[in-house]
Amino acid sequence: MPADPEPRPELGPAASASAPGAVTPGGRPLVSIEAPFLIQVPGETARLLGTGNTAAEGPVWWTEARATTAVPEAGQLAGSFAGRLATVLHGTTWPPEAATTDVVPLATDSPTPAANIAPHPAIDVLTDTTAVVLQDRPVIPMTSWLSDALCTAITSDRALQIVTPNTARLTLPTRHALGGHPHRWVVQDPQDGYYDGLSGAVLRWQNDTFAPARATSGTSLVAPAFANTTATGDRQLIVAIRTRYPADERLVLGRALETAWHHLTGASPAGWSTAEPVNLAWSTRQLTDLARQRAPQPTWLIAIGHPGRPALATVRIARTPAGVEEDITLSLGYGEYEPPPLDAIPSLAETLATEHALTSMLTSLGHGPRDLTIPPHIAAPPNPVALTLGPDTVHEIGTHHAQHPPLNLAPARLGPASRPALHYPLGDGTDDQTWTTLKHLTQHLRTGT
Repeated sequence: MPADPEPRPELGPAASASAPGAVTPGGRPLVSIEAPFLIQVPGETARLLGTGNTAAEGPVWWTEARATTAVPEAGQLAGSFAGRLATVLHGTTWPPEAATTDVVPLATDSPTPAANIAPHPAIDVLTDTTAVVLQDRPVIPMTSWLSDALCTAITSDRALQIVTPNTARLTLPTRHALGGHPHRWVVQDPQDGYYDGLSGAVLRWQNDTFAPARATSGTSLVAPAFANTTATGDRQLIVAIRTRYPADERLVLGRALETAWHHLTGASPAGWSTAEPVNLAWSTRQLTDLARQRAPQPTWLIAIGHPGRPALATVRIARTPAGVEEDITLSLGYGEYEPPPLDAIPSLAETLATEHALTSMLTSLGHGPRDLTIPPHIAAPPNPVALTLGPDTVHEIGTHHAQHPPLNLAPARLGPASRPALHYPLGDGTDDQTWTTLKHLTQHLRTGT
């Protein structure tokens, strides 16, 4: 499976995953194997498997094997597949202890799978209301099979619930995917049982789903482990960008994101993909071609930065009656003694407003892990730093109205005086009161439409 005969790239199969092919004795799926794909983005294996991962940082082939939880031998069979594949191709496995080269005998009299065991290889338990996925890995990425499981749950009017140990963390794409009811991140804690990793609500398995446990007063209970946090000084800069272009066959998408990346990191994104691991080298032309092929359906994708500066973006591209719209959320991680580049935000705002069809940009700064993962603990929302409105948005509101909010704010005019964009500085990210300021500003702006 090497890209070239010499040198042979490392192979990193994980012991928990899914794929289109499966070992199915008697028609019962035991192990599903994902078709291998080439990861061309440096640092991606370490980002998802941990810094202790020994896989090479050059181009690596990646595949995953997922065992059903219904048959005890299935896990051993997946480990044997991973171990044999790594041995033949000089690869590595995660977790290392899962890999063997043992022959795994299968019982011929194993019971028929229970009715609530899902035929989908990524789903462990399926009820009338819920699809449950069990995950035991340090970082839970939005893999192609997990994305497919989410789509399967949504189309069948079910909730997706991912069950993990309390040591697991979500990637930002997975966090965004689970952001809406009824989907849940179910965390198993030795002291608190199960709780929601995003809200802290204590959960119980009841009526074939994980649902909040209630106190006698009827209120939801919050798990003590959810509030068990340690301040690290790490911060995250979040830049939410919206653009709108006229539909044109010459349009190239991704350039607004690329511009923001350059302003804030000094480099372009390292790679992009429609799922994690991010495997393709950055290319605005390729992602534009994909969005055009999928139109009029929307396209959702992920972009990742270079290992030295944690940066990750999610992008939703949609064809609307108004044109082609990009909804971008770019997040960057900084350590305690790494100052976020807040001084670069005004110049970025002007470039996007004058060259990249900006409709709006909201910049926020808050506390959060430098590696941009989401732990199962309470986190304060980031504080607004600045709001930028593109020229079309300002024109729709009314330039005079937008320039004179009833607050102690003096927006900067960007671009041509005849049709300016407006940039509203709100703070440096340390004052919680900026949320109140932003609320009053947006209320004022809405009255002008």
